[in-house]
Amino acid sequence: MALSKEKKTSIIEEYARNKKDTGSVEVQVALLTERINRLTEHMKEHTHDYHTNRGLLQMVGKRKSLLDYLKKEDVQRYRELIKKLNLRK
Repeated sequence: MALSKEKKTSIIEEYARNKKDTGSVEVQVALLTERINRLTEHMKEHTHDYHTNRGLLQMVGKRKSLLDYLKKEDVQRYRELIKKLNLRK
């Protein structure tokens, strides 16, 4: 269920703030969102996979923490990221 190398590099290129950026909050949140979406689909089929469910909840918590940090540091970047990832309805 891990992301393929090509998918990961395309996400990094899309959300990076500059050419050498691989660890900014935007990139981390984008990667977590992709993994969360994949695990959500897995959990729809395998409802009793409790180990995966725990990992999914941990990833959601990590993403929430990163988004809270970004919101505190730079509201404009936060709003752009939320809109780009389509996280809020």
